[in-house]
Amino acid sequence: MIQSMKIVKEVIKLDWTKLFNMQAKLDQYIAENHNLTKKDDLVSKRYLALLVELGELANETRCFKFWSTKAPSHNDVILEEYVDGVHFILSLGLELGYRFQSSSSIKVVDKSLTDQFNAVFAACTAFNMNPDVAHYEALFVRFLELGQLLGFTEADIQTAYMKKNEVNFERQDAGY
Repeated sequence: MIQSMKIVKEVIKLDWTKLFNMQAKLDQYIAENHNLTKKDDLVSKRYLALLVELGELANETRCFKFWSTKAPSHNDVILEEYVDGVHFILSLGLELGYRFQSSSSIKVVDKSLTDQFNAVFAACTAFNMNPDVAHYEALFVRFLELGQLLGFTEADIQTAYMKKNEVNFERQDAGY
């Protein structure tokens, strides 16, 4: 377990409606700023972006770096990377017309971070191969389990998401 992480046994039970609505506004803003239309297929680009963000998150935790003694990044950096993944998972759901409703299926996981990252990557691959609602929900659950394992509470995730959403709007205005 990461030394700087707090151990949380709380199960993540956010009401995702607010975050989906915020993400829809950001996605619309991006579409308008970049002249995107409905014919622009962004699923594969959002999927790749999610994989990149997941890799960046793993890199910040350093959980797989058995060859290194360097400590993981601070919790705030790890949380920000985690929330970047949330943005793309929400965006994928919106693109495909899926809304994650409940986190009642989130359980306290008893895995190493490396094993949980691998479970999330496997769920990503399964979703990419068959992007139906069941695979989307499974991906969402694996990702939330990762957040729980990282020690993030629902309040942590929601607050960080809101901050990063605001930053993402500012970045769009600045030509990011």
